[in-house]
Amino acid sequence: MPRPIGRSFFGRSVHEVAPDLIGTTLLVAGVGGRIVEVEAYHHTDPAAHSFHGQTARNAVMFGPPGYVYVYRSYGIHWCLNFVCEPKGSAAAVLIRALEPQAGLATMRRRRGMSDQRLLCAGPGRTCEALGVTALHNGLPLDKPPFAILARAEAVEVITGPRIGLTKAIDKPWRYGLKGSRFLSKPFPPAG
Repeated sequence: MPRPIGRSFFGRSVHEVAPDLIGTTLLVAGVGGRIVEVEAYHHTDPAAHSFHGQTARNAVMFGPPGYVYVYRSYGIHWCLNFVCEPKGSAAAVLIRALEPQAGLATMRRRRGMSDQRLLCAGPGRTCEALGVTALHNGLPLDKPPFAILARAEAVEVITGPRIGLTKAIDKPWRYGLKGSRFLSKPFPPAG
């Protein structure tokens, strides 16, 4: 049985935590799967919500590591982030895609579709499938309804530019599970 990951795991650099999350299992009230794609955001990064300082919306990012930061993107989709680094650093990892493994019937019902590959392929789809909303903002990652379990095996992590940004688009801060068919979008070829 994979061991649960505690909040201390998130107290490191967002650039260490993000690739280390690939291959771990995320469950929300028992529904979820293996994390296959994430993006890192740091307060020094113009694309981060914390870049211009603390607001009511992003306050959780400035708190201690190991908590959930949920925001609405384009007024439509919820996005799930894990707060990283020591309190005040305001760094987080965006969960972009999962390989659905637990609670498939629940995910299919929430998403209104049966294609397992598309259930959690993208941050908005992932939140819809997991039932994540603003009500989860500020909750700890090591207590119900959340559970994060360590990797069951070694994985190969690939990197590339983040998706859908207009600022800091050159940063290779998107991390994915090599060969996964559950990514939100393919990574550009290495080279």
